[in-house]
Amino acid sequence: MPLMKSWVASANDPAHPFPLNNLPYGVFSTKGTEPRCGVAIGDMILDMAAAEESGLIRLMDEPLFDVPYWNDLMEQGPAVWAALRERLTALLTAGAAEREKVEPLLVPQAEATLHMPFVVSEYTDFYAGKHHAFNVGTMFRGPENALPPNWLHIPIGYNGRASSVVVSGTEIRRPWGQLKGPNDDRPRFAPSARFDIELEMGAIVGTASEGPITVQEADANIFGYVLLNDWSARDIQAWEYQPLGPFQAKATATSISPWIVTKAALEPFRTDTPPREVELLDHLKDCGPMLYDIELEVTLAPEGKPATTIARTNYKEMYYSSAQQLAHHTTCGCPMNVGDLLGSGTISGPTKDSRGSLLELSWGGKEPIRLDTGETRSFIEDGDTLTLKGAARGDGYTIGFGDCVGKLLPALEDPYAR
Repeated sequence: MPLMKSWVASANDPAHPFPLNNLPYGVFSTKGTEPRCGVAIGDMILDMAAAEESGLIRLMDEPLFDVPYWNDLMEQGPAVWAALRERLTALLTAGAAEREKVEPLLVPQAEATLHMPFVVSEYTDFYAGKHHAFNVGTMFRGPENALPPNWLHIPIGYNGRASSVVVSGTEIRRPWGQLKGPNDDRPRFAPSARFDIELEMGAIVGTASEGPITVQEADANIFGYVLLNDWSARDIQAWEYQPLGPFQAKATATSISPWIVTKAALEPFRTDTPPREVELLDHLKDCGPMLYDIELEVTLAPEGKPATTIARTNYKEMYYSSAQQLAHHTTCGCPMNVGDLLGSGTISGPTKDSRGSLLELSWGGKEPIRLDTGETRSFIEDGDTLTLKGAARGDGYTIGFGDCVGKLLPALEDPYAR
């Protein structure tokens, strides 16, 4: 599909992340106004609450956009999602008859503050990138036992914490926790010294379900995608993870990009999952191309200094798609809710510069990476800003997500000192 021309001139730039082909959904505010739903088009935002109030958009008898989240639209299901996209395209396409009515409802992105785009009902994180799982397993168990016995059969995941999911730009505080090094007789309570990122994609459930659903049904239930950084305290995790996996190590924060890129916008970029060494059971088999060709990168900027790109990879490197993860999540009868968020797991590629975490990039701290500033990093230092970027490249256009940014602040003074 080629670039769709809009009367919003900036949307026609082939490198701009928000062309008419995209139309991502977010929540924004301007000085003195309350947060409200908006749609990005070029360097502008269409005020959805105003568009609905004016009658330019009316999908239901009751308003959908008078709230600062997109969950109400999600609840209406795929037919209404499609109707909205069709109406937005008609209003914003080049030569649109209603341009004069729409133009006053556009707000410059430069004047807007972005907020969480949806209410996160529950959060589940997966461990479904093969290169990442193999790298981490090799570090701790050797290459012969890198993957757990179940890894090639099911997308491994664990229930996370919706309360600490935050929007891009939110500063992250270095956490305290129990640490125990190889030479320690007993654990100690201290700030994490091995704080890390995980480059992931987040899939948002838009249709609730009861009981098991198929991979195809799961794919239809996904509303859209965001970039996701699952901040990780590796030293806290090393002490706590047996036998039930990470807990406090992953509870500090999970950052997401501010714009929901809909599944419809990503359709031209579908691609197959990688070849499999072991045939999946029938209920998890692919039902067509289930991944997306989305280029990803991570930059690290020390405080007050320029950023260095430390990793480049692609979402198509995943071993399990979000639809397979969602279907697997339901096999035991688990209900899924509108606004559930599924983290893909760390997305790493086959080369050193395509690893999606500092744990892998520095090989557990043994091989520090060098920044363009001349400094080195094994893990994140106070004042560092980490930025995740993602883009799908079309025929003369780019589908972007908006950056997922977080700056690490120093740990608090002893939180239990009284």
